[in-house]
Amino acid sequence: MLKSKPWQRVALLTMLLLSGAFAFIFWPQKQDLKALAVSATQYDVRILRDTWGVPHIFGVTDADAAYGLAYAHAEDDFLTIQQVLAAARGQLASLYGAKAAPNDYMVHLLRIWEVVHANYEKLHSETRAIVEAYADGLNHYAALHAHDALPGLFPVTGKDVIAGSVHKSPLFFGLEKTLAKLFEKERPSLRAEAKGPREEISFGSNTFAVSPKRSAHGETFLAVNSHQPWTGPVAWYEAHVHSGQGWDAVGAIFPGAPCIIHGHNRRLGWAFTVNTPDLVDVYILQINPNNPMQYRFDGKWLDLEVCEAPIKEIFIFFTTA
Repeated sequence: MLKSKPWQRVALLTMLLLSGAFAFIFWPQKQDLKALAVSATQYDVRILRDTWGVPHIFGVTDADAAYGLAYAHAEDDFLTIQQVLAAARGQLASLYGAKAAPNDYMVHLLRIWEVVHANYEKLHSETRAIVEAYADGLNHYAALHAHDALPGLFPVTGKDVIAGSVHKSPLFFGLEKTLAKLFEKERPSLRAEAKGPREEISFGSNTFAVSPKRSAHGETFLAVNSHQPWTGPVAWYEAHVHSGQGWDAVGAIFPGAPCIIHGHNRRLGWAFTVNTPDLVDVYILQINPNNPMQYRFDGKWLDLEVCEAPIKEIFIFFTTA
């Protein structure tokens, strides 16, 4: 048996005590989420599932249905919904480490929460009722499944749901790729170059419809090919939502979305598709040689606006050799 010297045993014990102290201080403590379950008392909804597991949500009001939609989706993919909300809050680095920090920086760069706070109350009251009910549905599920809840995320609010949409929209035209190029070691070429007819063409999604006048037996057809992945934050989730107020739609949603994005009701169908339009412009600023905090615009030196983007990494792991 190998014997260690007294000073080695003291050093090892000190390391273990310090590791335990740091882990206790910095490791996020599990919240008591039981109180969030009280939100369930204000909603009247039933969730039924068909042979394929697709949820059919029946609510007395639209808000009831949105609440049920959130709960049903959480039953099937709670983690992805939480990751979407954490991304919109700019909290991914606190959960998944430094590799997730670029997303959090983008949230601050685009001032997503400034936009949400400034405009949330301007939304129609019915819209706010739906997104807040959806948030309550997630809170209720988290209260009953606290062991699956990401630390520090709950409770979520209607603003979190709206922020998720604001966060996701620019990613559909590739803003993150433009931002990534700006942080490369060498400045990318920003001069637009005309593409020849034989150069590579970017392919997007597609949707097309056939009118009853054009179909063989008078039916209406709507074909949607959206080219989305099978899993992740932009994977489709199928659902049917029905309320006594008249909301009756079947189709698909993204994790964190409170309404049918692709789908149909009893009168019409709808979809949106993705391609690669040029929606991002990048400008090279001329910096004042006498003041690096100023740039030139319309013949004048203007002050650069400086903001802080706090990004925290709260998980600390210890290893022993």
